[in-house]
Amino acid sequence: MSTNFCSDNSREVGEDIIGTATNNQTYVLIECPPPWNSDAFSSKWVPDNLRLLMEEAASAKLPIKFQLIANDLSHKVNSTTLLIYHQEKGEGKGYSKREFKLENIEQAAATIKKWLWRKNLKYEIDATTTRDILVCTHGSHDKCCARYGNPFYFHANNIISSLGLDNVRIWKSSHFGGHRFAPTMIDLPQGRYYGNLDQESFKSILTHTGDIKCFKDIYRGWGILPKSIQIVERELILRYGWDWFNYKAAGRIIEQSLDKSSVLAELTFEKPDGSVYIYQAKLVKDNSKTQTLKTSCNAKHETVLVRYAVANMWLASRELVKVAS
Repeated sequence: MSTNFCSDNSREVGEDIIGTATNNQTYVLIECPPPWNSDAFSSKWVPDNLRLLMEEAASAKLPIKFQLIANDLSHKVNSTTLLIYHQEKGEGKGYSKREFKLENIEQAAATIKKWLWRKNLKYEIDATTTRDILVCTHGSHDKCCARYGNPFYFHANNIISSLGLDNVRIWKSSHFGGHRFAPTMIDLPQGRYYGNLDQESFKSILTHTGDIKCFKDIYRGWGILPKSIQIVERELILRYGWDWFNYKAAGRIIEQSLDKSSVLAELTFEKPDGSVYIYQAKLVKDNSKTQTLKTSCNAKHETVLVRYAVANMWLASRELVKVAS
């Protein structure tokens, strides 16, 4: 029997969550204490100049994803953290980070504008090699993120402390899609998306240890790859194990049929020793995994969610590129 919670329905029917990570060239993360409205940027602590900047960015079609973030101290501290994660072309490993400690949230819009114009920036602090993990807890947008996101955030915070991981920060985040996979998260600077998480799988993601097979159920995909290529990447993660996370990768769609029922995809990756591998894969529409579901708790209608399976995958090329010493 179906329930009112979209994430319960998704799990009941065994929806395959791969290929649901979104491609964003830039994430702009602004610390802002909750509560947040359903439309996060209409919340009371969000200043007008920031709302206006978002509208301008949207009308200029800038590839920027704006998120509100907060942690347990956000309502007490007398400063505002601003994080800008930007994907450089051809990097193949994720995003580079700029971090700012602002006196207040009113300074966010001017700082973001200066970053866009490549101007000298005040308030910048050294961006260390911190991992920033965003957990969607935006319950006013979708109740699944309150029901599953909030407890997960609490436990995840404790796990990070108990493992003594000083280089990992965890944030509550406004909506970034895929609430039906709650608890759902983004792992930056990599830009990988996860869902249907529990404490055990979270520990594996943090430490790159444990059974890699959990990726069959929790991995939504890598946001730097096109959605159909994300499916190929998961196959290669299962094949190469945790070593995969040290590789650079890029993917492209070579061709697809007019009705999109089959796709020829290519994924190229480079190991730290400089060897380059090119895999090609034929993806076909998988009727057994294609579902008709409500994509959120508030959805009025069901959506057909087409899923693909890897019908065939082969190593098309392998070469050793000399790494400059």
